[in-house]
Amino acid sequence: MVFFQSKSLLQAAALPYVWTPRGVEVALITTRERKRWIIPKGWPEKQLSLREVAALEAMEEAGLEGILADKPAGSFIYRKRHDRGYEVPCRVFVFPLLVCHQHLVWKEQDQRKLRWHPIAEAARVADDAGLSKLLNLLAKNPDRLSNLTAA
Repeated sequence: MVFFQSKSLLQAAALPYVWTPRGVEVALITTRERKRWIIPKGWPEKQLSLREVAALEAMEEAGLEGILADKPAGSFIYRKRHDRGYEVPCRVFVFPLLVCHQHLVWKEQDQRKLRWHPIAEAARVADDAGLSKLLNLLAKNPDRLSNLTAA
């Protein structure tokens, strides 16, 4: 039997959002295999900050670009499932991304779906309890997104 040390891994995510007359809407994407609704996220890369990783993943996974917050709006922990059948806890730092441009063509468009949702609805649709909790907190105080945005 193989035992794995309980160690939290890190990822960075973008929370793509726009302001509409109805309030804040956020973009959710599906995972490639199980088609669960999540936000764009990825593993740290050499030479890139977590913030830069979040921007890169938003572009690759969702075709979204904009103004990325300097600081994360929060984080959540989920259980990352590996191909070999085990799971490890993973902490995701979530950087708000005020979307300025949505590309019609992007790297993973054939592997994922993208949908915009009012933030409270996104909290219900998201397939991760930690992400849902963070979205609910931001839905109650959406100005928190703008306060984190770079000038």
